[in-house]
Amino acid sequence: MAVIEPIARMVAELSHLPGIGQKTAQRLAYHIVSMPLDEVRSLATALWQGRKAIRFCAVCGNYTDGEKCDICADPARENGQICVVRDPRDVAAMERMHDYHGRYHVLHGTLSPMDGVGPDDIHIRELIARLSTEQVQEVILATNPDIEGEATATYIARLIKPLGVKVTRIAHGVPVGSDLEYTDEVTLSKALEGRREM
Repeated sequence: MAVIEPIARMVAELSHLPGIGQKTAQRLAYHIVSMPLDEVRSLATALWQGRKAIRFCAVCGNYTDGEKCDICADPARENGQICVVRDPRDVAAMERMHDYHGRYHVLHGTLSPMDGVGPDDIHIRELIARLSTEQVQEVILATNPDIEGEATATYIARLIKPLGVKVTRIAHGVPVGSDLEYTDEVTLSKALEGRREM
């Protein structure tokens, strides 16, 4: 049975979303078609208005619906720490743990010469500018532990160290609850490098 054109269009658009394959997109499209029209309109309106209202924080680059995000607008977060992350999803991940009480800087990417992404393509210049205008004692580099994330962290650390600001890197290693025998060599090596005194 051929899929009718409006549903096929819905499937094509939904399958562009990350983590949504063809089958999931089709399942979602059929679910949306079975919803009452006012619920579909409400969903579409929320998506449209939400996307239209969201912009980047003028200070850190996180998502916000105002000039500054809630974190940058909170005076209690001015503790001299800036945590550098790849994108706004990483801010959300860090905030879920409720242990970090500083501010953020969102790079909106990582260095990747193979893909043509250099230092001028992400928000490194803005980070360096913040260091000259804010009272920052520590920059925590929290990019992913992949090739691009490590290269980005190393590059930024080299730029910041001459400024007299402490630069740290989040530890990488063995996840809590896992067995050493099933842990790969790179993860074990990073865990050994990041060991701390007890």
